[in-house]
Amino acid sequence: MKPKVVMQFELRMGAADLVREVADVIIDPTMEQAAGADVVVVGGMYADAAFMDRVGPNLKAIAKPGIGVDNIDVDAATERNILVIHTPDAPTESTAEHAVALLMAVAKRVMVGDMHLRHDRSIGREEMMGTELLDRTLGVVGYGRIGRRVAEICALGLRMNVLVFDPFVDKNLPTPERVTLTDNLDELLRRAHFVTVHVPLTPATRHLIGERELRLMQPGSYLINASRGPVVDEAALIRALQDGHLAAAGLDVFDPEPPAPDNPLLSMRNVVVTPHIASNTDRGIRAMNYGVAEQVVQVLRGERPPFIVNAQVWPGRVPQTQSRSA
Repeated sequence: MKPKVVMQFELRMGAADLVREVADVIIDPTMEQAAGADVVVVGGMYADAAFMDRVGPNLKAIAKPGIGVDNIDVDAATERNILVIHTPDAPTESTAEHAVALLMAVAKRVMVGDMHLRHDRSIGREEMMGTELLDRTLGVVGYGRIGRRVAEICALGLRMNVLVFDPFVDKNLPTPERVTLTDNLDELLRRAHFVTVHVPLTPATRHLIGERELRLMQPGSYLINASRGPVVDEAALIRALQDGHLAAAGLDVFDPEPPAPDNPLLSMRNVVVTPHIASNTDRGIRAMNYGVAEQVVQVLRGERPPFIVNAQVWPGRVPQTQSRSA
């Protein structure tokens, strides 16, 4: 009998067919049919301890496309010897490019210029006056895969001066020209004309950018968030935009998602918003979906997948007699 794989959504671009070659695949948005599954592929649902126990002792891995696993209780999975698998490399380029696109859009007043031409000629040229980026300071909060790529694009391509804060990065790490590391987040916030956030959502990073941090930013500065919505205190951000302390914001993520229709951010002309689509590109989607599919197949074959969040669990519930990698 083939192993059972339950997906909350069908992996795109034919990736699910790769799994069908070795397993019986069930597509179930409610995950009510997950009991007895060997692997589950989740999207936005929260996979907590109760869910894992409901699926049962056959569950060997929980897989999710993309880098963020904040909707999976990794500690609970670790306690149960269940692997948590993701695709951290897959969304890097697309998400970094999107963050830079948001930065450019708010700096160049793209949205109000578009509104002016389409339906509101009352928008004057003063409101459409943009900000030149050359030699301006960009603060990058989080220097993982995406943060590094954003820093590289902005420093080498746009010739911005980039200041980076990441407490987990060695301050002696070599950096590209125009990129400087700092161990002081407050200094970064005070010096930067633009701040872009690229950290995972953890208890330590929830509201990392709150009222205090926003008020440390320069008057007339810009905030970009393409990481996770709760990393920024949304209520504090709204206040800072409404009273003019911040010039604008570019947001791909919200708290909660999707944002309520009456969320003030959606009606502000100095805010550019997108519906969590930073990694939703041709190459990004393919890399994430096939990255998950290939790792699911590896688990079912007893092989060690390359991107295990809780790597200490390996081999976990994967029968060791099948394992080909220690």
